[in-house]
Order: sequence, then C-alpha cells, then structure tokens
Amino acid sequence: MTEPIEIQDSKRQAIIKAATYLFLTHNYRSVSMDKIAQAAPVSKATLYNYFDSKNDLLAAVVQEICISIVQTVTQTLSTTDDIKSNLRKIASTLVDVIYSTGGLAIHRLLVAESHEFPELGQMVYDNGMRPASEQLKIYLQQLNDSGHFSIPNPDFAADAFCGLLKSDLHFQCLV
Repeated sequence: MTEPIEIQDSKRQAIIKAATYLFLTHNYRSVSMDKIAQAAPVSKATLYNYFDSKNDLLAAVVQEICISIVQTVTQTLSTTDDIKSNLRKIASTLVDVIYSTGGLAIHRLLVAESHEFPELGQMVYDNGMRPASEQLKIYLQQLNDSGHFSIPNPDFAADAFCGLLKSDLHFQCLV
C-alpha cells in the first residue's frame, strides 16, 4: 500500500529540512545519511527511497534554496507599481539572502564542494541566480518599454545592480 502524496511530500520536505540544517551547520563531508535520517526523523530506507545518494540530497537542498530565492524576488516585483520602492525591495531582498547566515553558509559549501561536485555551482546559478537576475532584467526592460527609464543595456544594468550588492563586504563576511 502506498502512502498518500501529502505524507510522501512531508517526508521529503522533512529530509530536505534536516539535511539543509546539517549541511549548513556542519561540514557536508561530516554529515552522514544516518545523521540525516535521525534528524528528519525517517528510516534510512525511507531516506534512500527519496534520494539515491548524499550528492543527490545536496542537489535537492540547493534546488530548494534556489526556488526560495526566485519566489522571493518574484513576490517583491509583484507588490507595487512604485519603481523606487520595487528596486529598494529587490535590493533589500537580495542583500537579506546573500548576507544571511544560510546564504553565507551555502556559498561556503559550494566553494568547499565544487571540486568534487562541480555541477553544483552551475545548478545554483541556473536555478537561483540566473532566474532571479532574469526577472530583474525583464523588469528593467519593462521600465524601458514604458518610458520610465532609458537603460541602454538592461542585461548589464541587472548584472551591475546585483554585483553592487555583493561587493567586497560579501567576501569579508565569508572569511
């Protein structure tokens, strides 16, 4: 007999939540699948029913974080027609994500694991930063099209906007 979808989803989410906490507060390599199963709490068999390996689970954790980033940016852009307020909210949202304890921890994790899991960084970019940046580019293009701004290169402007938020301070926070 199979479990209802809600229970399956809640178990998967419990596993991801436990793994996220453990990966970000401990060293990825020091976290075992046994520790994740205990923290979830689920059986080891259930854990492996959802994720074939610790790398697959790490990929799911990163995917969830990326989805959260994109949803946050999407919600920020849809709250008001006030351009100045929207840009401030976008900046504030991205700063909150980038400089949060979890944001800094995931950055450290990506750097630490990139040599053994090189596709992880690309996955974060493809599923988190690129879609968030694309939304900002689209927004800036819409402002151009509506005559509110005259931005010669909205793609560059969006990248520069995001880059200004990181600056040297981000590096200082990482070390």
